This record gives sequence, C-alpha cells and structure tokens, in this order.
Amino acid sequence: MAAIVYQTNKKTGFTYAYESISYWDKEKKQSRARRKCIGRLDPETKQIVPTRKRETATSQKNRKSFASIATRNFYGATYLFDRIGEDMGVTDDLKSCFPDSYRQILSLAYYLIMEDKNPLSRFPRWAAVHHHPHGEAIPSQRGSELFASISEDARQKFFRLQGKRRAEKEYLAYNTTSISSYSKCLRQVRYGKNKDHEPLPQINLALLFGQESRLPFYYRKLAGNIPDVKTLRKLLADMNTLGYSKFKVVLDRGFFSAANINDLYKNHMKFLIGAKISLKLVKEHLDKVRDKMRNWPYYSQDYQLYSYSIPTIWGYAQDRPYKKDTIKAKRRMHLHLYFSPERALEDETAFNNRMAELQKELESNQRHPDHEKLYVKYFDIRTTPVRGTKVFAKEEAMAEAKRNYGYFALASNEIKDAIEALEIYRTKDLVEKSFGNIKERLNLRRLAVSSEKSLDGKLFVQFIALIFLSRITRKMQEKNLFNKYTMQEVLDELDVIECFETPARRLQVGETTKRQQELYDQLGVIPPASLQ
Repeated sequence: MAAIVYQTNKKTGFTYAYESISYWDKEKKQSRARRKCIGRLDPETKQIVPTRKRETATSQKNRKSFASIATRNFYGATYLFDRIGEDMGVTDDLKSCFPDSYRQILSLAYYLIMEDKNPLSRFPRWAAVHHHPHGEAIPSQRGSELFASISEDARQKFFRLQGKRRAEKEYLAYNTTSISSYSKCLRQVRYGKNKDHEPLPQINLALLFGQESRLPFYYRKLAGNIPDVKTLRKLLADMNTLGYSKFKVVLDRGFFSAANINDLYKNHMKFLIGAKISLKLVKEHLDKVRDKMRNWPYYSQDYQLYSYSIPTIWGYAQDRPYKKDTIKAKRRMHLHLYFSPERALEDETAFNNRMAELQKELESNQRHPDHEKLYVKYFDIRTTPVRGTKVFAKEEAMAEAKRNYGYFALASNEIKDAIEALEIYRTKDLVEKSFGNIKERLNLRRLAVSSEKSLDGKLFVQFIALIFLSRITRKMQEKNLFNKYTMQEVLDELDVIECFETPARRLQVGETTKRQQELYDQLGVIPPASLQ
C-alpha cells in the first residue's frame, strides 16, 4: 500500500515528497515501509515537481559522448567575462567558496549581463547557443535549488577573499536602495520610504563601492522599514567580522546623525559625509564666512563653484552602560562649505514655480490637504465680502527659504582640502549607477522569489554580475568608449565571434575583425585565439 509523505530539508528549506510503500518482511516477520523521493513541493503552486533521475554508468557514458561531439557556439562575450574573472580573482575565489557550483554561478552571472532585463527562465535558450563555464542548461527548478544552496558562510568567505585583493586605503562609498516586492512570504518585506516612489512594500539593499577600484565591495539586505541613518552601526560590525577594523567610508547626508558620527570616531574610521545646511554646526560656521567665501580666491574654475574649509571641533560622546557614565571629548573635524551659482539658480527657479502653484491653488479655492503647512508658512490669506479672497506673499519667509540656495556642506575627520573632499564625495554616484544596473540591467526592480534562501542566493549571483559590469564600465570610461558605443553594443559586437569544438581537436576560434580586436585591447583583454 502506497502513501505520500512530506519532509523538509533543514539545510535548503525545501519540502520533498516521498512515496511510502508498505510491504511484508518475511525474514523479520513484520510489516515495513520503503520510501522513494518523487519530487519537490513547489511553495507557490503546492504542486510536486518531479526529481531528476540519477545517471547510471551508461547514461554518464552517453552524456560524455554527447558533450564530445562537434559543436559551434557564440564565444566572444563570454570569453571577455572569463578573462575578467581570472584577472580580478573572482573565478578563483568562487571556486574556493563554491567548489561544486561556481561554474553555474558564473554562467548565470554571464547570462544576466548579456540578456538585458530578461528573466532567468530564458537561460536554457541562451545556454544552448553560447560557450559558458557550466556548459549545460539550468532549468528553473534547478536554479531555485542553486540559489538556496548558496550559504551565508560561503558568501562571507567570498567577501573576505575579494577584500584582500582590493586596496584597503581607498574610500568606500556606502548607500542603500529599495526593491519593491509583491511577495508575502519574505520576512523583511515591509512598507518604508520607497526610493522609486512606488506604493509597494519593499526590502532595502545596502552596497559598499570602492572609490578607486570602482568595484562593488560588499552588500547586504535589510528590512524595508529600516531608515538609512540606522544602518551604519551594523555596517561597522560587519566590517569588523570580515577582518576590516579600519577602513574609509563616504556617506551621503541621510546618514548624518550624532550617534553615527560618534560611532565612526569610536571605531577609528576615516569618513567623509554630507551635512545639511540646517545643522547647528554648519549654520554657525556658514554665517561667519557666507560673504567671504564667494570671493574670487575661493572659486574653482574646474567645478565652477566656491569652496571654503574650516577646521572645527566635534563634541564626542560615548555612553558606557556598564559604568553608567558618558565619556565626553573633543575630536578634530574639517568642515567644507560650497556655493554653486548654477545650483542656486536651479533651486530658486524650482522654488518660484512651486510658489506660483500654491498661490494659484489658493486664489482658485482648490486647496490641497498636503499643502496646508506651506500655505500658512508662505502666504497671508484675507477674505472680505466685497473684495473676496486675496493672497499676499510673506516676503521675509520666502527670502529666508532662498538664503541657503546653492550652498552645501561636507564633513571629514581626515581630508583637509575642500576640492579633494568634493572629488572623493562625487564618487558615491558610482553606487547610484550600480543600483541602476542591479534594478534595470540585472532585472531586480521586482522581487520574483518566494523564499528567503532563494532571495539570498539570487542577490549573490547578481552581485557577481555587478562586479563584471563595473569592471567593463570602468574600462569603457577610461577609453572614452561611451562616446561611440553603449555597453550593450560592445557586448553584441563581441558576442558574434564563434568557437568550434570537435572530439579530435581543441577549441577553435572563428574570425575576428580589426574592430573587435581593438575593443578587446581597450577593455584590457588579449583577443581570443585558437588553442593548439
């Protein structure tokens, strides 16, 4: 008699279905049961996905013979990725951390780069005509199992290995983004401040990016309702765990808080952070030099703005709960102030347009509930039976709002020069562009997974793809290739190069044009050649 029983694998989180068949054991003279795995339970459809049959010695022999027949595949772009992976040590580090699946991880990363915005379900079609590390197709259900098998311990090991290959003295730009989700199965999906302005629950993704190498360094996912300002302390703890007790970090003004600055000093971190003009520390110094800093000696022709640096003191405070006291001390800090005439004009134009809209709403009696505070702040409204409703601007309030247009500030405990600080701070734009690559090119604008382990694994594969994308982007910027091509055009140009494999001979590379060889040279890779 047969029955279906279910059992959950604690390591992968997947539930498997077994066929339990009862039979009579003549020797022991008792009824016993024999179990046979018949498939995996799909968490969404609740259907049983049949398991793949184990290969017999005969089937292995046939498969080997099949793999050895003559094949012709596209090779030029995946060859580029192979060389980049070797040069940056990504391939070796993946092999060390994932000895059984690193080829599959690389193949999926290659596919994500090449097939812009296409879902992973189309990977078998791409794999059938491309030469890639795994060499075989990965069906959707096997892809889910691969993602679930990527453990946290192995990921952390990869971060440590890659970190040793990077320049530890460079500044690391840190920022977060939101990724929307329809899934109700993911624990960290929460409503929060959605940076894409979408009315959906989300998770947040934090990323560290090297200022000199221009390569992603580290990532982690966060609950969707965690604000930026509260993520820094965990980042410092993570870096200590990975063996980086001292590193330099670039942060935007969303991370500025007294607690974060104190934590950075406490951990002896070098930092560069954006600061709001409304902060007391910034406001006091700006009022003293507002007119002076807009003189010619402080103007930068390269950046077309004025800059002024002021050495100042930070009032450091560290609570010690075990002693029930607070350590207070003075720490050196450099405050860099800037004024951009172009930015001031843009801000003022936007402000004037906004005021015109508010006045129109008041005069037409079509008030918006969300604008009530702005009405009160910037306008006097007087209504009489004879003249009706009249709207008068509060000139002093408007002048005060415009007073700081064009000004912005940075703070650092290491960088003394304002222009040097500005150059380093602007590298944080690399993180924003990387978020764009993750969401658009790597197809992560919406989460399409139903389990935490699958999400963790998919994010890691996309992070690997981001490393390759970032390396190619850097080379294209250095050689000014973006003036002539998009990245997709470069990859498409190389992708048409074929390779030919036969049982009797090693891999043979098809014809390459002069243009293709020049692209390889500009990307820092030796053009492919046939193996002898």
